[in-house]
Amino acid sequence: MEKAMLSAHGIGYETYKREHDIRMNVEMKREENYKKGQQLFADLESKLHSNI
Repeated sequence: MEKAMLSAHGIGYETYKREHDIRMNVEMKREENYKKGQQLFADLESKLHSNI
């Protein structure tokens, strides 16, 4: 988990656990990325179904 946090967010897991502000920033970025992924999926799915 430590390597994943460092590579994805540039901070260690212990810092993530201790620092509320950092944790909130990471979680907001995760949510934003999730929403972008969902929108991308929806766009691709609609294009796929419109070509049938």
